[in-house]
Amino acid sequence: MNLLFAAVLLLYCRYNAIRTHDHSDHECQSQGVRNCGECLAVGPHCAWCAEENFLEVGQHMWERCDTASALLRRGCPLDRLEDPRGATVLLKNLKVTFHPKEQRHQQQHRQVTQLQPQSVLLHLRPGEPQSFEVKFKRVEDYPIDLYYLMDMSFTMEDDLPSVMKLGADLVEEMKNTTSDFRMGFGAFVDKTVMPYISTAEDKLRNPCKRTEPWPCAPPFTYHHVLSLTANGSLFTELVGEQRISGNLDLPEGGLDALMQAAVCEEQIGWRNVTRLLVFSTDGGFHFAGDGKLGGIVLPNDGKCHLHENVYTQANFQDYPSVTHIAEILRQKNIQIIFAVTKEVSHLYEGLRSIFPKCAVGTLSNNSHNILQIIVDAYNALTSEVVMENSKLPAGYHISYTSHCKDHRPMHGEQGRRCSNISIGDEVSFNVSITAPLCVTASQRPSRVIIKPQGYSEEVEVLLSPICECSCQKDAAPHSPSCSHGNGTLECGACRCKEGRVGTFCECNQAELSEVVDPYLCHRDNVSGVCSGHGECVCGKCVCHKSSKKPNHAYYGQFCECSDFSCDHYQGLQCGGHGRCVCGVCVCLPGFSGQACECPLSLESCLSQDRHVCAGRGDCHCGTCVCHDDRFQGPTCELCPSCPSVCTLHRECILCRAFSLGLNHMECEMRCAHLNLTLLGQANDLATVTPSSGHRCMEVDSEGCRVHFLLRTGQRRVHVHVALERECPSGPDVILITAVLSASVVVLGVALLLLWKLLTNIHDRREFARFQRELEQRRWTRVDNPIYKSAITTVVNPKYKEQ
Repeated sequence: MNLLFAAVLLLYCRYNAIRTHDHSDHECQSQGVRNCGECLAVGPHCAWCAEENFLEVGQHMWERCDTASALLRRGCPLDRLEDPRGATVLLKNLKVTFHPKEQRHQQQHRQVTQLQPQSVLLHLRPGEPQSFEVKFKRVEDYPIDLYYLMDMSFTMEDDLPSVMKLGADLVEEMKNTTSDFRMGFGAFVDKTVMPYISTAEDKLRNPCKRTEPWPCAPPFTYHHVLSLTANGSLFTELVGEQRISGNLDLPEGGLDALMQAAVCEEQIGWRNVTRLLVFSTDGGFHFAGDGKLGGIVLPNDGKCHLHENVYTQANFQDYPSVTHIAEILRQKNIQIIFAVTKEVSHLYEGLRSIFPKCAVGTLSNNSHNILQIIVDAYNALTSEVVMENSKLPAGYHISYTSHCKDHRPMHGEQGRRCSNISIGDEVSFNVSITAPLCVTASQRPSRVIIKPQGYSEEVEVLLSPICECSCQKDAAPHSPSCSHGNGTLECGACRCKEGRVGTFCECNQAELSEVVDPYLCHRDNVSGVCSGHGECVCGKCVCHKSSKKPNHAYYGQFCECSDFSCDHYQGLQCGGHGRCVCGVCVCLPGFSGQACECPLSLESCLSQDRHVCAGRGDCHCGTCVCHDDRFQGPTCELCPSCPSVCTLHRECILCRAFSLGLNHMECEMRCAHLNLTLLGQANDLATVTPSSGHRCMEVDSEGCRVHFLLRTGQRRVHVHVALERECPSGPDVILITAVLSASVVVLGVALLLLWKLLTNIHDRREFARFQRELEQRRWTRVDNPIYKSAITTVVNPKYKEQ
């Protein structure tokens, strides 16, 4: 009894799951599907019925493939329904570390976990996304490895003392963050060939040409000085022993040193913890292709070439490219801090968009602020988490939704990152992966890695696409159900042997072509096989049937008949007034036409006065055809271009009631059909009973408004006319005259004032000019134009002054 109850409960749960996943009967386009595996590949909402007797004769194999709810409605047993769903299985799910560092020391527990889960298996139905949650917690006392890579060219001489003091100071400062901190040191200059350095013998010994206070070190490419250690005093001691070197050109060989520091994990001593690399310089860098200047054309191989802590391939391999360095840093989970001078900071700022986790700090003149740069950069780098993944298999799609400290979900590229994360904060990312359609019947599981940038911890995701049905494992070769063993019964359907055809493999293809007349399935010489609506099986037509639309079926000897291919009217087959029989409408009583669109009754053609088409047309197929093109409407009552009924009787009413317009004789002849009733005022028209009719208002030849009520009978027109006309009052002559006179007077006065003003201005200007001319007449004797002096002066040209 308990087992029976459990089985019923299991089937009920599965049915509910099917209803939950099944959204619409039209989301499974299964036409052409040949087996259960192909059905699953069509879409995430398709299911397969493996019941052997599910299909009827004439139905296609692909009709076993439909949405789960549709198959259940069509009678497929629930236990014979193949509808596998995707699932998420957590293979390794260690919780993130939450113990404070004091408790962890007491328990001697050094394993720290910041990322959960660690391994996930996804069973993926093609087209159906599967999601899981990834948690990240920035735990307290997480171990840190820091490697300091310094430019030792001559221009960095004043920075070396600050770096010497860095060891003890940095160890002391990092105690606030972690109790497990290690640091190392390396130095670089450039390749030791022309034109990067001088190859003169004395320059190779001492590139600086000095002996005091000490000579410079011979040029080198990269020296690994100190492996990662927790001994800050040793760092200070070894850095203090370093000597500045020199080179010729301004760019340095920093990328060579950066590559070796990243890939030589064993020599450097990198652990699977937070990895920081500080790159300190005051110059730019050579990159891939620059080696040709020194005759070096072999590309950088990205491998470790340290021998006795010296880079040995510097003069044989070119500089690495920037993208090559970025990819190596990503693989090795190294976060880089550029501590550079202000003059070159813009160059390294440009690398932030290329390198995975990168910070840039500006050095002071003698690098005394290097400690603060490292601390600030570490806090900035570790306060942001950016999720990344390895390359997905072809066709797969991944998306992220972040839930950061503000608890607001973010999608797209913003869904990959969370910022402003402090120690102890926990954030989560919802990861959704969708598989493509299955290319083959069976696909091997693939693998993708999800990890936060700059961290060694990762989530391994195994992708297992669901491309097969469970019933395929139970296939029965040579099944008696397939015409005495002529096929394999797989998931309720027969897969015929070569040379056998038919739903149950009942026909021999070779015998069929030789014995059976090929025209047995043709209605005539011009029609197709089974009229194009069926298949010729063993010389007989098997007509198509649709499981989704059972009423859409073909029948007849050659599948020539159907009850859904008749003419439509107003969107309805046979206009909704008949039934379709073998492609022809059989109309109900009272209707006719190919689509039963014509009612035999005249009811739809009657106007308001119960006349057929208002007496102005004929009724054809329930619609009025008007005799006069001016009349319109369903019953020929509308005439937009015709005068109104009020205007039509205006002249007769004016001549009969007011003796205006037509002469007496003409009025008697044309207006005898009017039955006139005279009333006093226009308000009296409202008291006329019955009130139905046309209330009219027309204007007579004197401009007065005439009100009347008009009712049309079968032979005469009844009119009630109000004798009191509304005539407009004449103009007020006195007022108009007074206004015009006043306007003329005011205008005249204004013109006089304007003339007086202009005259006054003109007189003042003339008087001022007169005064100026009068002043000019008062000249001196010298200025008098008619004055001549009485003295004559003569100069002797031959006189020479002694």
